[in-house]
Order: sequence, then C-alpha cells, then structure tokens
Amino acid sequence: MVSGGKVLQTVNSTWHLEIPPESSQSYCLAQLDDYTDLPRRDFPWHPPLTLSLRARSSDVDIPGTWGLGLWNDPFGLTLVKGTQLRLPVLPNTAWYFFASPPNYLSLRDDLPAHGQLAATFRAPHKMPAGLLLRAPLLALFFLRPLMRYLRRSARSYLHQDAVSLDHDPTDWHVYEIEWHSDEVIFRLDGGAILETQVSPVGPLGLVIWVDNQYASFQPDGQVGYGTLATGQAAWIEIADLKLALA
Repeated sequence: MVSGGKVLQTVNSTWHLEIPPESSQSYCLAQLDDYTDLPRRDFPWHPPLTLSLRARSSDVDIPGTWGLGLWNDPFGLTLVKGTQLRLPVLPNTAWYFFASPPNYLSLRDDLPAHGQLAATFRAPHKMPAGLLLRAPLLALFFLRPLMRYLRRSARSYLHQDAVSLDHDPTDWHVYEIEWHSDEVIFRLDGGAILETQVSPVGPLGLVIWVDNQYASFQPDGQVGYGTLATGQAAWIEIADLKLALA
C-alpha cells in the first residue's frame, strides 16, 4: 500500500519503504501488509507465532510514525474484496512502534505514549456496546473534562502494555515478536525487552509502515490528529523477514 510514498524490493530480499519531503498538508504513507483485500476474520496469523526481521530507519525521529508487527487494522471504513465493508473496531496489536511528538498514544498514564516502543493492545473482537453508546460524545472533543472521562472509560475495554526502547534505530537491529494466546515476548537483538500477558486477540495481519501522521489523546483530555512536515525524505529498510507458526 502506498499513499504518496514508495515501496521497493532491493537486492537480497531487502525492502525499502520511503515517504517524500512534504509539507504538513499532505498525508504520506508507504506500507507493506498481507491483509489489504481480506475481511478481518480471514487475516492470516494466529498464535503461537514468531515474527522476526532486521530493520533500520533513516533518522532517530522521523516526523510521524513508523513500525512493524501485527495488528487487526482497526481504524476507518474499508471496502474489501467481495464488496464487504470492514468496520472500525478496537485495536489488537503486538508491534514495535516509533512515534515522534506530538503523538500521544496511551490510555494509561503509567505507560510510555511516544518515542521508541514495544507495545501491545488487547480488546474484544466487536465494539463493546458501552463504547458504542459513548461514541457520539467524541464529536465534543473540545470539551476536555468529557474527553478525560472517555479516556478513563476506554481502559475497561482496551488493555495495553508497553516499554520504551533505548537504541539507535538508524543501525540494523533484529526485532522479534513471539506471540502466544496468553503472552507476548519482544526481543531486540536477541535479548528480551518485554514479556507481557496483554496478548492481542487474533487473527491479525502483518504490517510494516512509515508515514507522517500523528494522533494524540493526552491525560488532560486534549485530542489532536493530523500530519507533520517531513522536511526531507524518510525511509525504513527491512530484511530477513520471517513468520513461523509454532
């Protein structure tokens, strides 16, 4: 999938994903995935599964987000093959996520919300009725006390875990995710960095991307969403991609 970006396969099965220099007025995305034309029930991956690859980025802080891992493509209305409509749901993810300011992507105040992260989300397959009833309140995003209430309410349905990473992503590193139904283990260059029981509900799809988007839902109730100026071309490279069912 490409929206203003490019995805190239280079020598030795290395993938190069790049977005161009852009003003903040344009959304740019370069993405590799294996689920674009599938309904969520047919996403290809279930636990137990191990995902491993090598990756590097063009900069320590790419404006926007980039990452690699597994998710259920939860956001937005998407028309898939067979004229089926993929409706929004809560996220189920296990991934390495890199988010520059002003991103703030945590419902819990005790977890990192931007920067270099290994992170998981776990939620029910279907949107809970309690959240559906509250969804119209999002139109009042400018009312911070109300948004603080919604943020707290969402924790009852959407569970998460995350840890900050301390490494230079511009160098080649080996990223690994070992996904079980009751546990996820993240390893960086062979060393375990996060072991969590917040394991996503499958099936999930593989996603690798770089874009110039941000989203923010801060503890004080401030909500933000948009695109960022990249200033210069931003890219990630992926090699030695492996997915193995246990």
